[in-house]
Amino acid sequence: MAFDETYDVVVVGGGNAGFSAAISAAQSGARVCLVEKAPLDDAGGNTFYTAAAFRCCFDGLQDLLPHLYHADGTKGLPDELVARIDMKPYTKADFHADIKRVTKGRADPALANVLVDNSRDAVQWLMDNGARFTLSFNRQAYVVDEKYKFWGGMVLTMAGQGKELFEFHLNTAKKHGIDIHFSTPAVDLIAAPGTNKVAGVEILSQGMSKTIGARGGVILACGGFQASPALRAQYLGPGWDLAHVRGSKYNTGGGHKMARKLGARLEGNYSGCHSVAWDGNSPRTSGNRQLTNQYTKSGYPLGVMVNVNGKRFVDEGFDLRNFTYAIFGKEILKQPQGMAFQVWDAEGSKLLRKEEYADDVTTNLRAETVDELADILISKGLNDKKKFLATIAEFNEACKSFQREHSQVQFDPSVKDGMSTQGTVRSLDIGKTNWALPIQKGPFQAVEVTCGITFTFGGLAVTPAAEVLSEATFEKIDGLWCAGELLGGLFWDNYPGGSGLTMGTVMGRIAGKEAAERART
Repeated sequence: MAFDETYDVVVVGGGNAGFSAAISAAQSGARVCLVEKAPLDDAGGNTFYTAAAFRCCFDGLQDLLPHLYHADGTKGLPDELVARIDMKPYTKADFHADIKRVTKGRADPALANVLVDNSRDAVQWLMDNGARFTLSFNRQAYVVDEKYKFWGGMVLTMAGQGKELFEFHLNTAKKHGIDIHFSTPAVDLIAAPGTNKVAGVEILSQGMSKTIGARGGVILACGGFQASPALRAQYLGPGWDLAHVRGSKYNTGGGHKMARKLGARLEGNYSGCHSVAWDGNSPRTSGNRQLTNQYTKSGYPLGVMVNVNGKRFVDEGFDLRNFTYAIFGKEILKQPQGMAFQVWDAEGSKLLRKEEYADDVTTNLRAETVDELADILISKGLNDKKKFLATIAEFNEACKSFQREHSQVQFDPSVKDGMSTQGTVRSLDIGKTNWALPIQKGPFQAVEVTCGITFTFGGLAVTPAAEVLSEATFEKIDGLWCAGELLGGLFWDNYPGGSGLTMGTVMGRIAGKEAAERART
């Protein structure tokens, strides 16, 4: 077959998974081309917009310490800071248990094994290539008894979050001689004549159609379909076209379409997605490249959420935040007008992260009394002041009643503390299982939130070696791999926070090595 240009490996998509695949292939000796739909000034996929948290197994602080950077960008942590860190190991059994719990046992066990077993090596590979990881003090630790008590198993983040992760990958790819083409969407896969073996890809470059051959094959890492309102409504259901897009506007299902045309099998939770409580005043169709992840509003475990009718609608404290934040966007979208308010008193407000709730990031609504706050919320869309006040009063009474019954229970935001609204004397129809403190001390604070969709869970069926499977034969399609948010079968309804980026690197590395090996043979 004649192509305009030929490489060993072609990667479609320039986020964390795509660059992991491209760099891995190049390190395996392949000549690599990466094509990206977005222009450089809007590139990075969803990776650019993330907090760049990576979940991996580790053997405690000492396992990670030699590789960590301080917040000021210097290598290593001061001894006095290390002495104040309280961090438990995160084992393979812990990781598997978290996957099983949040996906309700639906995760493909083979893919779960690949993620868990390779998680630590994947993070180490990033570190060895120059990625600067820090401990996530601001997101994953609370100060308890003068120690930073880490919680939830996820402790690592890139020093400069998603922006730095993208720059790291871009610079590393350039060092390895990878040809990178921005503003270059892939529009079709090219099969060898008379087969479905992938031989290359058709692209659009400056308005012209061109073909690129791939001796080893093509790796699709071009994301989900979350930026397509039409596909969201088709697969996720009515109303999902109204959700705000957290990240890249370019993830519109192109990888699904190309692979499906070739006969690839679809797999996974097509009616499910990762969606969060998102700033109600955020852009609708794409993320903000300056604020990126700061539009997330994840302080709900420290207060309550109410809809425009003044009613609570979720248990804000049923699990640690990084196991609930990816599902509460969906619950907000179900509410009237697809919006809600998060509410705290002065005690809860003290623990909110500035990166999400500072006055230059979001519109904070404040008042000295709950009654005055209700009047402000009326101007923002609250329909029933009386019901709102009753909801807060009932919540407060339930909190106090529980505390009278269980005086030994102490508030601790770093664990599931059992501080609940559900006592024997008094309880609520929708309880709060942990961190339930009365909202009674002014000043009071609220923010408006909506649903922000991050990525979709339905994707392509793959083997543990990232090979895309055929719908007709259930066998691998020679020369076609998949990594990142286009992969289906692992996440169902929910996911453990930080595991998406990790899986992108894990499967990207595998795909890159496999494609490079095929090019040699």
